[in-house]
Amino acid sequence: MLYNINFEGVNLLMLLKSTAKFDIMEFFFIVLMILSVLTPGLSSTIITFNVLQYGAVGNGQTNDSPAFLKAWKAACQSKSHIARLIIPAKRTFLLKPTTFSGPCKSNYTYIQLSGNIVAPKTKSEYSGFHTNTWLGFSFVNGLAISGKGTIDGRGSAWWQQPCVGNPQPGATCRPPTAVTFNRCNRLQLKGYTSINPARSHVTLTSCNKGIISNIRLIAPGTSPNTDGIDISGSTGIQVLNSFIATGDDCIAISAGSSKIKITGITCGPGHGISIGSLGTRGDTDIVEDVHVENCTLTETLTGVRIKTWQGGAGYARRITFENIRFVRANSPIIIDQFYCPHRSDCQNQTRAIKISDVTYKGIVGTSLTDKAINLSCDQNVGCSNIVLDHVYITPAVPGQKVFSYCHNAHGIATHTKPSVKCLLK
Repeated sequence: MLYNINFEGVNLLMLLKSTAKFDIMEFFFIVLMILSVLTPGLSSTIITFNVLQYGAVGNGQTNDSPAFLKAWKAACQSKSHIARLIIPAKRTFLLKPTTFSGPCKSNYTYIQLSGNIVAPKTKSEYSGFHTNTWLGFSFVNGLAISGKGTIDGRGSAWWQQPCVGNPQPGATCRPPTAVTFNRCNRLQLKGYTSINPARSHVTLTSCNKGIISNIRLIAPGTSPNTDGIDISGSTGIQVLNSFIATGDDCIAISAGSSKIKITGITCGPGHGISIGSLGTRGDTDIVEDVHVENCTLTETLTGVRIKTWQGGAGYARRITFENIRFVRANSPIIIDQFYCPHRSDCQNQTRAIKISDVTYKGIVGTSLTDKAINLSCDQNVGCSNIVLDHVYITPAVPGQKVFSYCHNAHGIATHTKPSVKCLLK
């Protein structure tokens, strides 16, 4: 018998389902997690580590990074089946840029995020640190972060000037992503809130099997590059039932990603849900098997988008957008194979990403722009097997009309308004 239970907010049945192709030892450890909750006699399989016991103060002013690293090291080196790291409620912990590294000896590492974590107030406090990431997790398998706490990136100081100190003329600086996960397999994030990151809220790189659910990612619509969730080089990732209101893509799926499922997302403000950009600087990029469904996008800069640079190679294929609702969205449906955001040195190239097998089904809503459907495909490679079925987009402004546009796009449209007669057979 399988029990659909939650261990401190971590859905164990969902975790079990997310590892459909696990080996026998992995199955054994998941069963142990379930039994440790159901059977008091197995409680010794869980060892708890509280950051307060390792010197954390939690007054929002003291640098608690050393204490967190001590608690992390103890939990990670624990040979327990489940190491539980507690960040207690009613406390605010100031952390400077910190990396929590694995691999861990514990089979599963669970961070109970009940309290709040804040970044330094000023950029000068990042001096001496790599500023690409504020909080990083690397090579940690079986990591779960769950709770009702808040992660505050205090990013407003970075939004106008992303460099630390006085940059040289023409310098390009990248402010820190709030939380990054690099090569963290069987990852689960649930329940917490992230606000005001300097750059993206959450970034997944080279992760295999993961579930992100019921989280809230919030930043002003004017905050630059504050993506909600960036996924690159990862496979088997699910993003479920979450609220994302930010200044850039709510979710961006980048090169090397496959088997991505996104469902139940409320997005806006932001730039919508994007695949790409792909083919930057002539790169060979691949994205496949992406399913986006049951999402609502409100007043976003674009809706559901695939964006590629000229000159790239590779492909984006088997992508489905289903049961999507737009509320006053700009450019609700867009394939942009001429992506060049800064509109400088934009050149046509003979190479392009191949886009194929893209389906838009059961889509309704309103558009703030007249070009509601924009299938702008490369003139040499083009897009193939584009399917629109039961797509109904109307103008958000009374008296306005909406229309569709195609460039070298091949496929079929049925039960679609505005009509897409420009779609080539």
